[in-house]
Amino acid sequence: MNFIRGVIAGQAAGPQPTGAETIQKLCDRVASSTLLEDRRDAVRALKSLSKKYRMEVGTQAMDHLINILQTDRSDSEILGYALDTLYNIICNDEEEEQDESEDENAQKQADDLGAQFTEKLIEDPEHVTLLLTLLEEFDFHVRWPGVKLLTALLKNQGAQVQGIILVSPMGVSRLMDLLADSREVIRNDGLLLLQQLTKGNAAIQKIVAFENAFERLLDIITEEGSSDGGIVVEDCLLLLLNLLKNNSSNQNFFKEGSYIQRMKPWFEVGDDNSGWSAQKVTNLHLMLQLVRVMVSPVNSPGATASCQKCMFQCGLLQQLCTILMATGVPADILTETINTVSEVIRGSQVNQDYFASVNAPSNPPRPAIVVLLMSMVNERQPFVLRCAVLYCFQCFLYKNQKGQGEIVATLLPSTIDANSISAGQLLCGGLFSADSLSNWCAAVALAHALQDNLTQKEQLLRVQLATSLGKPPVSLLQQCTNILSQGDKIVRRGSKVQTRVGLLMLLCTWISSCPIAVTHFLHNQDNVPFLTAQISENLGEDERLVQGLCALLLGICIFYNDNSLENYTKEKLKQLIEKRIGKENFVEKLGFITKHELYSRAALKPQPVFPSPEQMLFDHEFTKLVKELEGMITKAVHKSSEEEKEEEEVKKTLEQHDSIVTQYKELIREQDAQIQELREQVKSMAAQNEQMQATLSQQLAQIQQHKDQYNILKLKLGKESQSPSSSQGDGSQVNGLQTEELSQLREQLDELRGQHALLQTQLGDKDALIDSLKSSAQTESPAGGSDDSELLQELEALKNQVQSQLAEINQLKKERQELLRKAESVSSDTAPPSDGTSDAVRAELESRLAAQTSETEKLKESRAEMERQLASATSTVAILQMEKTKLQGELQESKKEQDDLLMLLADQDQKITSLKQRLKALGEPVEDEDDLDARDQTSEDEDEEDED
Repeated sequence: MNFIRGVIAGQAAGPQPTGAETIQKLCDRVASSTLLEDRRDAVRALKSLSKKYRMEVGTQAMDHLINILQTDRSDSEILGYALDTLYNIICNDEEEEQDESEDENAQKQADDLGAQFTEKLIEDPEHVTLLLTLLEEFDFHVRWPGVKLLTALLKNQGAQVQGIILVSPMGVSRLMDLLADSREVIRNDGLLLLQQLTKGNAAIQKIVAFENAFERLLDIITEEGSSDGGIVVEDCLLLLLNLLKNNSSNQNFFKEGSYIQRMKPWFEVGDDNSGWSAQKVTNLHLMLQLVRVMVSPVNSPGATASCQKCMFQCGLLQQLCTILMATGVPADILTETINTVSEVIRGSQVNQDYFASVNAPSNPPRPAIVVLLMSMVNERQPFVLRCAVLYCFQCFLYKNQKGQGEIVATLLPSTIDANSISAGQLLCGGLFSADSLSNWCAAVALAHALQDNLTQKEQLLRVQLATSLGKPPVSLLQQCTNILSQGDKIVRRGSKVQTRVGLLMLLCTWISSCPIAVTHFLHNQDNVPFLTAQISENLGEDERLVQGLCALLLGICIFYNDNSLENYTKEKLKQLIEKRIGKENFVEKLGFITKHELYSRAALKPQPVFPSPEQMLFDHEFTKLVKELEGMITKAVHKSSEEEKEEEEVKKTLEQHDSIVTQYKELIREQDAQIQELREQVKSMAAQNEQMQATLSQQLAQIQQHKDQYNILKLKLGKESQSPSSSQGDGSQVNGLQTEELSQLREQLDELRGQHALLQTQLGDKDALIDSLKSSAQTESPAGGSDDSELLQELEALKNQVQSQLAEINQLKKERQELLRKAESVSSDTAPPSDGTSDAVRAELESRLAAQTSETEKLKESRAEMERQLASATSTVAILQMEKTKLQGELQESKKEQDDLLMLLADQDQKITSLKQRLKALGEPVEDEDDLDARDQTSEDEDEEDED
């Protein structure tokens, strides 16, 4: 311990040991000491010497330090010292190196030294895995040096370390946990580590994205203040760019996770835009780049269109347009915003229409397009801003025929408004201004208004320009060619290569695929001689590009010539080339375009990015036109007249064949459509068939259920029809007893009793009739109504007979009273001869009177009995009538249910028949009911034979 302290403090006696010797002794102490404290002090000493003696510590102590990491896991302090030492010998500390030497060779040597030590450390992949394991330690003195060491390893040997981490179990997940650390130092260094980890490795980028990196990073950006945040926001945005750039999978995940919507608050800029800090400008610049990554033209069209739609729906495009029209925005932010808006609207009709409706907050309000074009043709504006405005205008017109028509319409005489500035007026002003860059930008912008739009090419031929007072107006096409070919002043103005290149690109785009425009161009007698003169001359290096463009323009005049002008037919133009220029020379001059170095640069991407205004010569869309036309023009120039005729004949034949093929294609399309429709019908009918089969089986089950219910109802009705017959027998027995009693009374009574007996017999007959009526009602006889009426008539007759008998009884009473009265009169008028005679007469009379009285009493009893029987019969009739009414109601309900069941059966039979017909139409085998009945009969016969 004293030795180590002496080495560090420089207090050892005697000659001082060299650095290498000291490091060797410290390494021996680390390797041989058994006490943890001794090893810890030795590692601390190595850490203090690692920056000054980087080479010696790296070569001698690396293995011992790695061994410490493996063996002394329990002591966080010695682990921290070991990790710091490894970091010092691997990391290329720029400040330290600058202090040692400013020599570039020394810098390169230091970089190589860090790479060598890194390569030595990662020779064994387990060492990297060990570092990943140490990151799980929560102790600050272990975790923070481990993060810095892994970051240094990734900087020196990124691809190799990425490969080791990728195959390490839970390697990326452990690194993602750093973003959740509550200590900002570790979290911020974790961001730097993930930046190095995700560079150029799509597999790791996907893993990090699916470890919820987008959610965590956006949360950190929001917590740190979005665009107003500090360096941490910048680190998060750089990491997001690494994850999304050129990674379609992560871009789709970002969009599907609704993270685009969370970007909108970043661009909420207030009215007071003065005093933007450098960090805010950097943050907002990275945010705009992040938006551009999602809608970059190099992405797949489907993914770009989806992101553009999402940005419009969530209001992000509207927010960007607000920044675009705001005041006080720094120039570089404004330029990047214009580029971002350009790519958000490129090829999206909805976004392009919205951008066309945006107005600048000026008085009077002007469309944003007009304000931007004013900046483009203003030579005092910064070059990058003018390029951005041109790109924005190109993106606005990309695949936007509606927008192209609106721009061209501002040039037509019928739509020009003298009181306002239009886009067409600005383009014409820039096209003919003294600034060559304005000439080029206006020409390219106007060419984009004509791109792939034959209608607007023809409409632009109507544009007339007033050149000077007293001279007639000339067409725009004529003015462009005049600048190229006529007038000293105009020639001097157009002498710059950039201006002529822009005009030639405009003319080539204008007349290509438009024979009418070719005719208008050739109608000017000076154009063809100018072109041939330009091509045939031997000019300098700067003029070779103009010669190539002139050759291209002349070739377009040949290829799209409809031979409407006699002096400039295809054949005559080819003869002119052969005589004045030479075919081989013409093709060679035509090839100057694609061989130009700026042509290849412009062909890479749509955005016009140029180091300086002088190198702004080619447009991206024009390079595609050259690539398309060069081969066709070369073939057209080399063809002879005979080959031309043969080609015309072949072309006509091909056109005929094409028309025939087109007809057949149309027929095939129609047949395909019919087949598809029939297939859909078959699928629909098959689905209907399945549905009907299910319905049929369900209805068959219902029919069977109804049949069972019907059979049960029949059995129930049969039992009820049998029960009244027994009650009828009982009634007949009762009536029999009544008949016997009446016969006994007839033997004892006289003629009056005979009449009474006859009446009683009739009453018994009526009882039998009532019983028969009841039985007939229970057996559902239809003649019940007529029997009821006859029974009522007979009951009335019976009542009449009772009334007549009562009248007879009253008559007898009257005769009795008369007899009594006569007797009293006889007794009063004649004196009795003697007491015996009168007593005899009186006794006789009294006996007769008693006899009549007894007969009267008997008749009264008979009458009362008959009245009781009549009342009983009447009540019986009422009860029977009620029962009959009830039975008739039940009969009607049964009939109604039977009718409903029959109707249901008929409906089911009809449905079954229609379904069988449809099944037969579909080619399905169907068995008729006759076949099923015959099969059932055959099976029943076979069963009977088996039973026999």
